[in-house]
Amino acid sequence: MPVPPTAAVADAAVRLGAPVAVAPPSLIPVLPGAPFAGPAVPVTHVGSVDVFLEAIDDAPPGAVLVVDNGGRQDEACVGDLVVLEAASAGLVALVVWGRHRDTAELRRIGLPVHSLGAHPYGPRRVPPAGPAMRAAFLDGVAVTDQHMLVGDDDGVLVLPATAQERLFALALDIQQTEARQARRMADGESLRDQLDYGLYRRKQAADPSMTLRRHLAERGGAIET
Repeated sequence: MPVPPTAAVADAAVRLGAPVAVAPPSLIPVLPGAPFAGPAVPVTHVGSVDVFLEAIDDAPPGAVLVVDNGGRQDEACVGDLVVLEAASAGLVALVVWGRHRDTAELRRIGLPVHSLGAHPYGPRRVPPAGPAMRAAFLDGVAVTDQHMLVGDDDGVLVLPATAQERLFALALDIQQTEARQARRMADGESLRDQLDYGLYRRKQAADPSMTLRRHLAERGGAIET
């Protein structure tokens, strides 16, 4: 199934009442124009690359590595070698609650990475021994291996893996409807005419509780605002 835009997935979540969380908007893409979707592989960073290698080693192809570095601003926790390793293992993206480095190389590699931005220093902590912590929080948004992540230039969504099929199906339908509306606008038919906005204003005058969303739902429109 194609990856729908996050905006369409968010609209689908509203219509279905699905529990979809949004990652902090402060997470920005290193490589714009690179959408992704895949099951989450969460890991908590403790100062050493071995936790990433363990998580990548166990990750299924098509997964998204979700790194919790506590939102630290004083270090980068991933760089080109980790991203290249993830790409070679078949992962489709990294989402990092922290900072990255080697920006130019990351862009050359081409694997989508969302982070808090760049920092030249890597970790200078002494990491504890032990296995990787397979858990991640994105500023309070919990991510487990039961989640899917969807990301693009508008942000990153965290959704239950069990809801992915119906969310994507509705999101793609919304996307197609809006694409048809955009084509009609390009042909000279205004959005107000398409949505029968004049009728909406008359209905609202007769019934002040009438909302545009309700009017659109009655007509099958895709615009959510």
